Amino acid sequence: MIGLTVLGATGSVGVSTLDVVARNPDRFRVVALTANHNHARLAEQCLAFRPEIAVMVDAGAATVLRERLAASGCPTEVLHGAPALAEAATLPGADAVMAAIVGAAGLLPTLAAAKAGKRVLLANKEALVMSGRLFMQAVHASGAVLLPIDSEHNAVFQCLPPIDSAGLDGVGVRRIVLTASGGPFRETPTEALDRVTPEQACAHPNWSMGRKISVDSATMMNKGLEVIEACWLFDAAPDRVEVVVHPQSVIHSMVEYADGSVLAQMGNPDMRTPIAHALAWPERIGSGVPALDLVSTGRLDFEYADPERFPCLALGFAAARSGSAASAVLNAANEVAVAAFLDGRIRFPRIPDLIGGALEGADLNEPASLDDVLALDEMGRRLAREAVARLAR
Repeated sequence: MIGLTVLGATGSVGVSTLDVVARNPDRFRVVALTANHNHARLAEQCLAFRPEIAVMVDAGAATVLRERLAASGCPTEVLHGAPALAEAATLPGADAVMAAIVGAAGLLPTLAAAKAGKRVLLANKEALVMSGRLFMQAVHASGAVLLPIDSEHNAVFQCLPPIDSAGLDGVGVRRIVLTASGGPFRETPTEALDRVTPEQACAHPNWSMGRKISVDSATMMNKGLEVIEACWLFDAAPDRVEVVVHPQSVIHSMVEYADGSVLAQMGNPDMRTPIAHALAWPERIGSGVPALDLVSTGRLDFEYADPERFPCLALGFAAARSGSAASAVLNAANEVAVAAFLDGRIRFPRIPDLIGGALEGADLNEPASLDDVLALDEMGRRLAREAVARLAR
């Protein structure tokens, strides 16, 4: 049986992961679960899967969880704090680590798993966005196996043959095409975006996701971050990655080859498909996702991703071309800007403005160490917080 740690177990990807695990009880054993502060849901998961340890980032939530599990007779040890996240990611019994903590908070435990040589199931795109070169160096040095969970990158992975030192050219790849739904405001007049609410931004037409990721989809920053991630995962230059809007979210991404062939991975928009693929790779297992009905789907539409309509996508491409420093600042500023929008402190169109301003004001020296990455992250957050404060006056 495969021992599994789930970082971010109470989020949408974590819940979907445990659903797949529950459908395949003879293949997986949960050894650790972690969450930020949702002790109620983590308690339910611990009672169902009985991991060795459970980690709450919040100390108060850990106390509540510990008391509830003790009262239920559950032997799971409860820990708290950031160091405990790294412990969960490197447990000897954990063969695989689902890295599903949203945002920069997921970098350190995900990097710890890579350094420990685990099979890293990467749902936390920020780990590569913030520290791409350092992260990939850790993967290669330890012999870790890195498998993408984002539906787009998992689709690309499924459409590619094994890649050796010759890279994409060695297997005849011309370009990688990432698809995007366009989010809830794909057809909203740009002049109306100033009035959209957080609730509207989080109402994704196809996917069920957390609030931060839903806003990223609405701005298309999620696709900008995915461009950066694809460059690191597949050793691709930014000009070999393209984004197209595909409203149905049935084709999850494509790979175009030198002979003109285009391979696409299709399926219903359900994260359990890429999760099951990575959990069992190179085998296939049941995921609980209904079969794709092509007749009822009826049509597959594609549109150009307009950089003027989606300025966050343009910022993502620009950061990918600039380097790791710009990517780290981009990610940090975006997290601050999205949080400010969700809290009602800024309007939706100000999100790309704040990110662009942070990039212009940052000292973009390429990071040579993890400390450098964290310093860039803090710089991006500081610049974005200052911009939010100015707008709030």
